[in-house]
Amino acid sequence: MRIVTFGELLMRLSPPGYGRFAQAENYAVHYGGAEANTAITLAQLGHDVDFVSAIPDTDIGKGALREIKKWGVHTSHVLQKGQKMGLYFMEKGVSIRGGNVIYDREGSSFYEIDASTFSWDKIFQDADWFHWTGITPGLSAGAAASCLRAIEAAKQRGVKVSCDLNYRSKLWNYGVDPQQVMPRLIAGCDIVLANELDVAQYLGVVPAKEDYEVHDRFGERSYTFISKALAERFPGVSKIVSTLRQTLSATHNLWSAVIYDGTEFIHGPTFEINNIVDRVGGGDSFIGALIHGLLRSDADDKALEFALAASSLKLTIPGDYNILSEKEITSFLDKKNVGRLSR
Repeated sequence: MRIVTFGELLMRLSPPGYGRFAQAENYAVHYGGAEANTAITLAQLGHDVDFVSAIPDTDIGKGALREIKKWGVHTSHVLQKGQKMGLYFMEKGVSIRGGNVIYDREGSSFYEIDASTFSWDKIFQDADWFHWTGITPGLSAGAAASCLRAIEAAKQRGVKVSCDLNYRSKLWNYGVDPQQVMPRLIAGCDIVLANELDVAQYLGVVPAKEDYEVHDRFGERSYTFISKALAERFPGVSKIVSTLRQTLSATHNLWSAVIYDGTEFIHGPTFEINNIVDRVGGGDSFIGALIHGLLRSDADDKALEFALAASSLKLTIPGDYNILSEKEITSFLDKKNVGRLSR
């Protein structure tokens, strides 16, 4: 199976440990980005994955490209042009203090793309799956147009399309309302990962008070509303997925998910992660592992369990992406290797 992901490759700069920006005298460097993170997860699980992006033709851009290539992701469709690398700065949260992100992405090589930048018909030759996120159309009008062109080309070729809606409040600064852009993009998807913030900001659909009534720790009515609202608005979407997080602290979460197939809800198990090492990339590893499960024709409940296990383990790994093999994840699920030294 050949999978294509599309988005900006980023450099992440973080103060050492749990330091604040105001304290930083140096920064740790990690490379990633939602779609690159998903590509790396899928490559570790044995898939043929192409990442499509644009990076600067500089030593920094080439270093970023080497980083994702070393994890087995194909980069022949990554353009090298311009001079600016997309950046984000992140303070890691700990205990009762949450994290904080500052973006510096305007004017980057990827920011400057448009609908004609990539040859999507060529890219999708022999492709089986295309994955994008709502982060990309939030960057610039050109990135949104390129994303729409990609989705249209994928659908024309019968390529399955998935999206993590991933609303980011600190993006969408180019003078357009997300509700003018996102519905057309979502309509071309087969599988959508969404939460209530995504639905509110991208579709203007806000649950009534009674839809937030809590029946369990994750607020059953809330995700029921999200799923049914999306299914009604976009009948072409076959599966709607919601990740469910209860934040006990910045480093202690309960983590689960649910799939709605238009008829019934499939609930995944709940994992407790009580010492999160790096919060970034949990959702990206989840959707990557879910795609893996669905491609190998797992039942929805098995695919969901595998994805939750993979993403829970990712939260114990520094950096933006998951570098676990399928064997390591299944061993964890089999309770054969929970916190033990493998030797």
